[in-house]
Amino acid sequence: MPVIVAPRLPAGQSEAPAPSRLSRVSQSPDLSRSREPRERILLSQATVTDVEEEYVLDALRSGWVAPLGPHVDAFEAEIARRCGVEHALALSSGTAALHLALDCLGAGPDTVVVIASMTFAATANAVAYTGATPVFVDAREADGNLDPDLLDEALGTLIAEGADIAAVIPVDLLGRVCDYPAIEEVLAAHAGAQRIPLLADSAESLGAALLGRPAGSFGDAAALSFNGNKIMTTSGGGMLLSDDAALVERARSLSTQARQPVPWYEHADIGYNYRLSNLLAALGRAQLTRLDDLIARRREIREIYAAGLADVPGVRILGREPGRGDEEDNCWLTAVVIDPQVHDTDADSIVRAMNEQDIEVRHLWKPMHLQPVFAGARMFASGASERLFAHGVTLPSGAGLSDTDLERVLTALRRLL
Repeated sequence: MPVIVAPRLPAGQSEAPAPSRLSRVSQSPDLSRSREPRERILLSQATVTDVEEEYVLDALRSGWVAPLGPHVDAFEAEIARRCGVEHALALSSGTAALHLALDCLGAGPDTVVVIASMTFAATANAVAYTGATPVFVDAREADGNLDPDLLDEALGTLIAEGADIAAVIPVDLLGRVCDYPAIEEVLAAHAGAQRIPLLADSAESLGAALLGRPAGSFGDAAALSFNGNKIMTTSGGGMLLSDDAALVERARSLSTQARQPVPWYEHADIGYNYRLSNLLAALGRAQLTRLDDLIARRREIREIYAAGLADVPGVRILGREPGRGDEEDNCWLTAVVIDPQVHDTDADSIVRAMNEQDIEVRHLWKPMHLQPVFAGARMFASGASERLFAHGVTLPSGAGLSDTDLERVLTALRRLL
């Protein structure tokens, strides 16, 4: 618990008894209560309470305002425990975590990295930073996550061609953990003389799990993101997770400009300025104490959407599939997919119409193989990610949304269907 130093009061002013941290937490607003309507309903706005204020104020008053410090050390230990891994490295972004992990796994020129096409650009950009060639693989239509069968085809083809595969990167889409057992089975089947490392892009899935195993604990390493709109935030930041002590220590060195442990500035490698500041780590620690409540509210929001659309044919919640529900998802964003055989509309029309009503609705990620910057990149396709992009949208899902906000979203969406 951080030590809070009380401010000096003007002479003659009495001080009311300060509530304890626990009582202050209990006085935090009910995340579901109605509030005054605002002009625009946002997709995923962070919620900040007096808990975050206490932690950040403690970091400020400690004098540790530069990168590194006691809150960084504590944040790494707390995230490692939460995710069930041995080592964690706090960084300036999830992209930095992916980049360093790829560097440590040997990605570089004349290697290829096989990645999910249904993802944010940061996943593919990190591959490009290393000089490796990205090879994209399509998604499962049920949840948008990497298709293990297509991965099997991709690896078999690349190995037959003599490709040097530096890593495979699945992406936990919108807070749903990939089918890692199936992915690991595919990797094992293609191991042969070349073991293929697995790097989990868990930027969106902190707090989720698969069969009780936490997101961030799969693969040789995993990357988390604490960007401002994620399930919890440090404003900007990320974390590299692994049970491999040597990998994390190598990444730790690279993240601080690869400075050697000598009295002067000496560098044997090209490094990066990737460490997280003590102030932002304090914010992250505070958010982590509230993570379960934030997930619970986002799950409530998903259930409200599901109930409000249950009688609308041709609309499904992405990730709710026979045989595997979404009970272990963190519900970061709730997405719906519209059946074009039932509704004469598409994602473009819905996004435009909802935003005209000051409700922030977005497309699902535009697949990387459709991005101009990766035009011509190799793709093992089924068409699933293109269909999801054309007919899927993400709905406002922030934990701070009121039930009144959600009613407004549902009313507007139903009018379009």
